Amino acid sequence: MSLPVPARAGIENPLAGIQFPVRAELELVSSRMWEIVADDNPLIGEVNRHLQGMQGKLLRPALVLLANAVEETRSTLAIDHAAVVELIHLATLVHDDSVDHSVMRRGMPTVNAVFSHQVSVIMGDYLYSQAVRHLVSTRDMESLRVIAEAAKTMTMGELWQLSAVDRLQFSEEEYFQLNHAKTASLMSAACEVGAICGAPSHRGALTLFGKRLGMAFQVADDLLDYVEGQEITGKPSGADLRERKVTLPLIAALRRMPVSARREVERFFEASEPSESSISRVITLVVDADGIEYARRKGELFAQEAEEVATSLPDTAARASLLELVGYVLDRRW
Repeated sequence: MSLPVPARAGIENPLAGIQFPVRAELELVSSRMWEIVADDNPLIGEVNRHLQGMQGKLLRPALVLLANAVEETRSTLAIDHAAVVELIHLATLVHDDSVDHSVMRRGMPTVNAVFSHQVSVIMGDYLYSQAVRHLVSTRDMESLRVIAEAAKTMTMGELWQLSAVDRLQFSEEEYFQLNHAKTASLMSAACEVGAICGAPSHRGALTLFGKRLGMAFQVADDLLDYVEGQEITGKPSGADLRERKVTLPLIAALRRMPVSARREVERFFEASEPSESSISRVITLVVDADGIEYARRKGELFAQEAEEVATSLPDTAARASLLELVGYVLDRRW
């Protein structure tokens, strides 16, 4: 079954413009999500209402729907898949916030800050289990396999990150492996399940596009933590450093820092509670050692690879949006 594609006139928000070819379906995704996780349990209802207020930009559901529309043959099954993908993404965010003891997400208090860490962990499990349960009900076993594999990869990435002993020895190769596990795997899966039910002949290309886009997205996200403030990301600048996360800007900078600067960074990671001034100092050291520019160039390389893959797809409105999306992930201020 196909859904009508509305005209694109009058759109000012760049992301809304990118998502416009699938706007009709995307508007159904949000309601489908909350139908899937609805329950009579008062606590579940209360947490769901809080999560609805934190709803993001639906980037991953848009990937499902755009991949589905690449051949201009759309399946309503993609709406269910898009809702499932976003619920799994949401479950990982709820769990991440609990693990990291984060108090803000998307400019709002996290579930663990409003309720408790116990509620946060159990609610993440609930979101994931309901998403998988709904996917099973669609009887699309191939998409279930793809989503299950992505979920496993994401979980292994989290465990890998938690098991790191000497974070300052984290290599660039390990960083990219972690990015694939935690971010690119789900974006790749989103494109793949969209292709399975709408553009099967382009499944390989769309899967690779999602992977490359996800890698560019995560590098850009890690850069934002060094160069932008809370008004852009919904969380304070320097949050990754505050949580002792070693990302590409720091990895690249450590290779170029003089010994004295590296020792400052080592002392920062040894401190029990980093101060705002010490976080600012590390950011300055990273900038001075060209870590920001190095990471930006790497992100642009992944974006270029995603663009090259997208140009092999049919020349449709969906492909145009996928190409625009590459530029969007590099400049998350939109």
